[in-house]
Amino acid sequence: MRIGLAKHNRSLRLYALIVAVTFIGVDRLTKQIATERLIEDGRHLSVNLISINGREILNLSYCENTGAAFSILQGQRWFLIGVTGLLLAGVLALLLTDLFSQIQSRASIAALALILAGGTGNLIDRIFYGYVVDFIDFRIINFPVFNVADICAVTGSLLLLFAMIRDEIKSASAKKKPAIISNENE
Repeated sequence: MRIGLAKHNRSLRLYALIVAVTFIGVDRLTKQIATERLIEDGRHLSVNLISINGREILNLSYCENTGAAFSILQGQRWFLIGVTGLLLAGVLALLLTDLFSQIQSRASIAALALILAGGTGNLIDRIFYGYVVDFIDFRIINFPVFNVADICAVTGSLLLLFAMIRDEIKSASAKKKPAIISNENE
């Protein structure tokens, strides 16, 4: 049983890497399209996609973010590259090895794949351009412009948090249950 589980776990982790690479590709493609279509004569354009009663809800707006989430740490390119690189190395180690037995659930592995995809997508931008290309402009609330990599990283982080909480609750619940002793002679 243990060997089957290990083999299943390896195939699940391989699948997670394929998912991560796919999302990195989607991120790269959408950023390339945004760069080609939302810059005209050096001007950054904004195109409305959804409006309700004349109020813009969703736009595509080209932005170059030299900082991290919500534009914090502006201009700290090398710091952000270093921190992101270290975090991604840790995520990759979690995905590729069995060193951390708590990363076993499908939800945890899927979460790590999304975090890996999101971090890698934005790291590529920082390394090659010095900024991250953002273009999804959700205007129903005052929210920063973001991209597919950001969606992956945030979704993965939330999924990992929920998976860890769920696993901790399951573990605590299992410890509280009294052991049932069966007598085969009865």
